[in-house]
Amino acid sequence: MLAGVRAQTAGTLIERLGIEIVEATPDRVVGTMPVAGNTQPYGLLHGGATAALAETLGSFAATLHAGAGRAAVGLELNATHHRGARDGVVTGVARALHRGRSTASYGIEVTDELGRLVCSARLTCMLLAGVPGA
Repeated sequence: MLAGVRAQTAGTLIERLGIEIVEATPDRVVGTMPVAGNTQPYGLLHGGATAALAETLGSFAATLHAGAGRAAVGLELNATHHRGARDGVVTGVARALHRGRSTASYGIEVTDELGRLVCSARLTCMLLAGVPGA
């Protein structure tokens, strides 16, 4: 399953940000992202990169929940940035909050290498049927 998930990221923002999916089920998706190359001008991890990590993880989980021939698209993402990160790798964990027929919501926590909370986010996805390539 992970090989299929990784193959989908070629040539996308996910690849450009260096996001790696390391665990993937409909209930939980875990991924990492390097801080280097994803910073704002002051050397801190860019909040937009962190939000992209959160949305990526939640969207993959929602797509796995949706099943074959269906896809998930983001409806709402909110993120609270708790602390900065200047180096290393951050890890995000998306956990299912709601898995319905037409929507799915995930809570995502992003932590630094010391396990400190960098960002907490919530993503709601709409689940679509009949999507080409899904």
